[in-house]
Amino acid sequence: MGRHSLPDEYRAGVVDPRPRVRRRNVAIATVLVLTVAAGTAAAVRGGLLSFGGSCQDDAVHLEVAASPDVAPALRTTADHARKNNITSDGRCLDVSVTARESYKFTDALRSGKSSDVQVWVPDSDLWVQRVSADSTAIEVTNAGNVAYSPVGVAMVPSAAKSLGWPEKTYTWTELAGATMTSDRLKLGAADPTRSATGLLALTQLSSAAARTKGGDTQAAAMAKTLSQRTSDSDSQVLDTLPRDSSGPEQGNPKRNQALILSEQAAFTHNASADGGDGLDLFYPKDGSPQLDYPFTLVDEPRLSTDQSRAALRFMTLLGESEPQKILRKHGFRTDAATASDALVTEAGGRSPQPYAQGSAEPASAKALQEALGMWTITVQSARITTVVDASASMSEPVPGTDQSRMDVTKASLLQALATFTPEDEIGLWKFSTKLDGDKDYRVLVPTERLGDRKGTGTQKDKLSAAFSSLEPVPRGATGLYDTTLAAYQAAISSFVKGKFNALVVLTDGVNQDPGSISRSSLVSQLQKLTDPQRPVPLIAIAVGPDADKEEVDQIAKATGGSGHQVNDPSQIHSVILKAIVEAGSQS
Repeated sequence: MGRHSLPDEYRAGVVDPRPRVRRRNVAIATVLVLTVAAGTAAAVRGGLLSFGGSCQDDAVHLEVAASPDVAPALRTTADHARKNNITSDGRCLDVSVTARESYKFTDALRSGKSSDVQVWVPDSDLWVQRVSADSTAIEVTNAGNVAYSPVGVAMVPSAAKSLGWPEKTYTWTELAGATMTSDRLKLGAADPTRSATGLLALTQLSSAAARTKGGDTQAAAMAKTLSQRTSDSDSQVLDTLPRDSSGPEQGNPKRNQALILSEQAAFTHNASADGGDGLDLFYPKDGSPQLDYPFTLVDEPRLSTDQSRAALRFMTLLGESEPQKILRKHGFRTDAATASDALVTEAGGRSPQPYAQGSAEPASAKALQEALGMWTITVQSARITTVVDASASMSEPVPGTDQSRMDVTKASLLQALATFTPEDEIGLWKFSTKLDGDKDYRVLVPTERLGDRKGTGTQKDKLSAAFSSLEPVPRGATGLYDTTLAAYQAAISSFVKGKFNALVVLTDGVNQDPGSISRSSLVSQLQKLTDPQRPVPLIAIAVGPDADKEEVDQIAKATGGSGHQVNDPSQIHSVILKAIVEAGSQS
């Protein structure tokens, strides 16, 4: 097409109207550029976009303490964040991950001392619950879960084959029972006081056994057997497997052919087996409890806004495609409701083992506490004298029931008695005022071994009958102070080394004996009697609205023990177990 000349009005010397149009277009373009730039800046600040190394000079740093099993995956994800300039509010994420045993970090937080850690990823929410329940602990906030791993029973192939793996399925109690009845099949586990895997399995076993006749005794027997083959941690329990398939190793009484393990631990072990025999994994058909790896903010009120937002950005990153692959590569499930066949196979599972069914119902705090209490008194045999208030006020009705305080107290004590083993030593005193001459107390059953024969029955039978026959003394008052001192003197003088020694005093009122020693004198004498080399903590339980929690707490703490308040006597059982766990962990 030929070259066109401009119309006259656009020739030289004529005012061109287009600059106004150009100015308008430039203005519009400028607004668009600024809008895009602002949007991009907002996206960069929000961690959606990043460019080159622009954010590296002003990175926001996070210290993460993580369970040793999940720490490598989190560390790889942190490296991924650095390499890809993942940002939070325009600042790069600089995340350092340190492996910390969950129980040790729990103890550190419960001490109340400040921590340099902003994020904690233990292997189970039970640790978070334990910290949250402690009023003196550092505050923690569960922000969600980053991974999952069910707990099962892993076995060396020869042992699994002998039990019909993988076609045959078992309940938890059946699996534990199989290891108790075979001399060639030993079951090992990590210590439930230090391992969520061990505690969740123990609780599952205890709960399952409790649903059968004589289940309390069965659970205690299983715990006793298991306690003889526990290791301090989940990693150490793997070291108890036979080192090879030779006869001497397989028959070594110190070696375990079966282990309570998480699926992830079995996966990691099998992946590093270097072509040798890996483990086969049983998934109990009554449900596998799950490790759930909660992403937990530590002392959130103390965190800066940048730290809080960076922590949550790291958590959301763990839910993205590449970090999810990293977690699965390390043997974790990224969805609580689904299971990867490839992951399960590598962990030693195989159909028809029920690895894809829903996990067991999460154990309640009460169930966990009772399992721990039962474990404590099973592993370390106990010597406990129980002193029960028999004053007239114990005949008062419990609101909402047709039973008296004494009726409910007796039932709770009988429930607690069922958790002890024949090796434990238990005794019973009752007190009111002037029950034995001028004495406010009477020894009903001396503190002796439950399994010892007493006439036609055992000490446990005698004690059970004594608990059942407890009745309030008509018009009897509460002789608390003299009784407590006498019972503590007796407990100290009969201390048995190697056992958990304790004195349990239950009262529903304050001291009502005008001729007794004073509270200050009692506290002073208890402090003098206390001997760190012969610890006998006093567990004092105030029952009902008339009892004085502050009083029993002051008295108990003089011995290194603890005071507790229960308005419902049916809670006595769980309170005793809780107090035993706390006292046992400090001894």
